[in-house]
Amino acid sequence: MNRSLVIVGASYAGVQLAAAARESGFDGRIVLIGDEPDAPYQRPPLSKGFLTGSLNEARLPLRSQAFFDEEKIEWMPSMRATHIDRARREVELQNGARIAYDHLALTTGARVRKLDCPGATLDAVHYLRDLRDARRLAQSACAARRAVVIGGGYIGLEAAASLRQKGIDVTVVETEPRLLARVASPWMSAYMQRAHAENGVAFAFGRKVVALRPLLDAVTVVLDDDTHLPCDLVVVGIGVIPNTELAAECGLAVAGGIVVDEHARTSDPAIVAAGDCAAFVPHWSVDARACRVESVQNANDMAKIAALAIAGRPQPYRAVPWFWSDQFDLKLQMAGVNTGFTHHALRGSVEEKKFSVFYFRDDALIAVDSINRPQEHMLARKLLANGARVAPHEAEDAAFDLKGVMQ
Repeated sequence: MNRSLVIVGASYAGVQLAAAARESGFDGRIVLIGDEPDAPYQRPPLSKGFLTGSLNEARLPLRSQAFFDEEKIEWMPSMRATHIDRARREVELQNGARIAYDHLALTTGARVRKLDCPGATLDAVHYLRDLRDARRLAQSACAARRAVVIGGGYIGLEAAASLRQKGIDVTVVETEPRLLARVASPWMSAYMQRAHAENGVAFAFGRKVVALRPLLDAVTVVLDDDTHLPCDLVVVGIGVIPNTELAAECGLAVAGGIVVDEHARTSDPAIVAAGDCAAFVPHWSVDARACRVESVQNANDMAKIAALAIAGRPQPYRAVPWFWSDQFDLKLQMAGVNTGFTHHALRGSVEEKKFSVFYFRDDALIAVDSINRPQEHMLARKLLANGARVAPHEAEDAAFDLKGVMQ
């Protein structure tokens, strides 16, 4: 009798896991449960091309319906899983139906962290996580003249850049003293701030939003120093919360995410998890602390590892993390994690907006940020994956052949 695989979450990780399971030889039933009505789609463009209007909705789907048909993957839209019965190996759905599984995958992703202050539910307040959010924001932006973006992370900055490109005045409010404080080096934070300022974006650092107040047909954002920022729309980008409720309710280990081992297996051997909802100890960790990695790369690569575990061919997760962000005329691509770096080296031309920053922890290369240098970004990923030895003075020397260190 063929086995069955049920995947809860029609996300990047969910779709990739289904595809990878088939590629790994899984010939049983595959059911992909998604709580959105739209076919699984790309999320990064929602704050970039989709918002500016340069990318239309028809280009968003991750896979065509023909793919699901050919691979015999049963996609269930607008359906929410409400309970996991581990003893019976069944998933209960919102309509009361139950689906039996031999293998279960949780790719439930994350949801936006909501603003918590008076006026946070006003119609002018927008979030940007799913396609419904993006449609609503894009429509509101058509008539907006002024916007306040709360949060100076990647989503906030991408939204700020996209709105500014539409001719909207933008102010970014950030509680930290610099942009991208959690993920970028101080040098890169300063560079991105200058880039936004040159494009007309204003900033309020070290400030907290304490209230939103209606103002005729608009809204006023009130900061903790009593600054008032009148605007037509507010975009909130203050992080996400992993969707771990299903896992916790059925007794799986949860600690900042659904806890998985290096093979993407949860505390129940019949259940794997991948993507934004999964917490694991990465191979590049310096303190063996579990974390979540919020990126498309992590979702796809972890899903492949989970599929191999299901197929009975477990492999440890060793992928080099990488990320990207498009803001104005800058393509920022990051490889590795620069946590704990001791020094950095600059390669290329800052003036020409084509350069890379190499980060070192003592003598080891641990991460590379690239601006408009896609080929160097790809090379950096290979250098990090191979554990190549590169000295700071070599990274700075434009004449030095970085490809040669891998030979």
